[in-house]
This record gives sequence, structure tokens and C-alpha cells, in this order.
Amino acid sequence: MSPLRPVSAHLDRLTRTAGGAPLLTHYGPAGERTELSVASFANWVAKTVNLLDDLGMADGDVVSLPVLADRPAHWMGLVWPFALWRAGLPAHLDDPDADVAVVGPIDPRPVAPTTLACSLDPWGRALADLPDGVSDYSSEALAQPDAAASTPAPPDAPAWADGERTLTVADVAALEPITDRVLARPTTAWEAVSLLARAILGGGSVVFTESDGDPARTASAEKARVVA
Repeated sequence: MSPLRPVSAHLDRLTRTAGGAPLLTHYGPAGERTELSVASFANWVAKTVNLLDDLGMADGDVVSLPVLADRPAHWMGLVWPFALWRAGLPAHLDDPDADVAVVGPIDPRPVAPTTLACSLDPWGRALADLPDGVSDYSSEALAQPDAAASTPAPPDAPAWADGERTLTVADVAALEPITDRVLARPTTAWEAVSLLARAILGGGSVVFTESDGDPARTASAEKARVVA
């Protein structure tokens, strides 16, 4: 049996065939809504891959994503695992020995040799007045080219580690595809990442909410199926 196609290959296919379709819709705590099409999400992924290349990241280097532990549902943090997988690198949720760490906007501090801060703004606007040793992710990423080559990792290469689970590239590729539009309120990083990966594998889409509003009402407005 031939190996399953990695998530990056499925995102490439969707970008070619359904680039304008919604992929990730995010409702913030105050109900602010941001929708990324397949093409928009893929563009952020490509820019982040090029940023990783600029940073000199290579096989064996570690990127830690505490931003996803803090705000698992936000689209800016969710770009990172998919960029890392496209670059052939694993995603670590929180590794104190990381070469690069991606943190959120609340009291950002340098926690790795290279630390990037995500604003978690609905529209990805930059952070200002960052301390020495911390760079703004939006500014760095938006300066990058819009296309990036894929560097496939072998199926048995690590793809995700979060303290509770360690998954390979093949494990992620084998997730059950989602073919429709689903709504969830993710409380963990892997819940959010895996649901988005499953949507990419199956050509579906996700709505993630951090709002205190009624999920059923949001799901009805979004024509989505509630899954969590």
C-alpha cells in the first residue's frame, strides 16, 4: 500500500481546486469574526515557511508553539504547525530548549534564541513596542514571498509533540477526513490542529469560536455541524 499523502499535499490540491472556499473561520472572545479562505491560509503558510528558511531552520532544529497552548483556536497560531510540516519540521507545543519560540501578545518575552510574538489580532495586525529579543511575527511574515517549496518529511518523521502525545507525519496523514463544515470550541492545541488538519484532508472547513455566545446559534448562522 502506498503511503498516505501528507497534509501539505492536500493543502496544495485544495489551493489549486478550491482556493476561494472558506477553510478557517474564527470568532474571537468578543465575537469578532475572521474568515480565511483556502488560498489565504495557504498564503500565510507559505510566508511562514519562507520566514523559517530566513531563520536558517533545518532538520533537527526545534520550533516551540506556546501561542497555541494559550489560544488554541486563533488562526494566527494555527498557521504554524502547517508551515512547519510544509518545511519538513515537527511542531512542538512547548519545548524549553527550542531554537525558535512563538508566543502570544500578553507580556511577550524572549524564551528562545529566536522569539516571535503573534498579535492574535483578528486581521493579523502587527505588535508594537516589543522588548529586545522578541520580533513581531506579522511584520516578519508579511515581508516574505507568497510561494514556498515543500520539503516533505518521511512518513515516520515526528510531526507533533505536546507532552501528551507524539505523532508522526503518517499519523497526521491518517486522521479521519472532515468533508463538511464543522464548528468547535477547542480547548487544547491538538484539538484545534487536528480538526483543521482533518478538514484539509477531506476538503471540509472549520469554524472555531472563543465567544461565550450560543454555539448552536453560531453553527446555524455558519451552516456548520457542531462537533465540540
